[in-house]
Amino acid sequence: RKVLSWKLSNTLDTHFCLEALDEALQRYGKPQIFNSDQGCQFTSDVFTGKLKESGIKISMDGKGRWVDNVMIERLWRSLKYEEVYLKAYDSIREAEREIGNYFVFYNEERIHQSLEKQT
Repeated sequence: RKVLSWKLSNTLDTHFCLEALDEALQRYGKPQIFNSDQGCQFTSDVFTGKLKESGIKISMDGKGRWVDNVMIERLWRSLKYEEVYLKAYDSIREAEREIGNYFVFYNEERIHQSLEKQT
C-alpha cells in the first residue's frame, strides 16, 4: 500500500485532484484503471476527460457503497484516527506539513495488517 500523491483542499474543486493525478502519473506512470468514488470532482468532465485522454480505464464505486473501495476508506480512517483527530492544526500550512509527514510514515514505516504486518 502506498499513497502515490495527495493534495489538501477545503473545497470539492476538481483542480486539486487533477494536480494530484498529474503528479502521480509523472512519478509512477499510467495505471490501467483509476478507481474512485462518485464525488463531483471525480465525475467532472475535466477529470474523466484527463483519464480518458491518458488511456486510463475509469472505475467508480456505487453511490454510498464504501465496500467497493474499502482500501481507500481504510486509509482515510487511519489518517483521521492516527493523525487529524489527535491534533489541532494552527494553519492550513501546518496541516499540510503534518499530514505529509503522516503519509511518509504510512508509506515507509506503518505496519499493515492486510500485508501480513509488513510496511
